[in-house]
Amino acid sequence: MSKKEADRQRKEIITRLVIALEAERRRQGLSLNEIATRSGLNHTMVMRVEKEERLPTIDTLLRISQALDVDLWKLLRDATKSTAKP
Repeated sequence: MSKKEADRQRKEIITRLVIALEAERRRQGLSLNEIATRSGLNHTMVMRVEKEERLPTIDTLLRISQALDVDLWKLLRDATKSTAKP
C-alpha cells in the first residue's frame, strides 16, 4: 500500500469514527457543550472534530467516547472493517 493510500485510509477511518460519535451524541440528545463538559474538552475542540476541521488524537476520541459511554474500540473495529478491501 502506498503512503498516499494509507493516509487516505486512515482519514476515512477517523471520519467514520467521528460520524459514529456524532450520531451517538445526537441519539442521546446531548449538546456539544454537554460532551465538552463530560469529556473535559473545550467546546470548540469538540465542534471542530465533528465538523472535521480538526484531526482528533486518540486521547480526544477516547474522551468523547467515554463521555458518551460508548466503546471506542468497537467503533474502531467497525470503521476499520468498512474500509477494508476484499
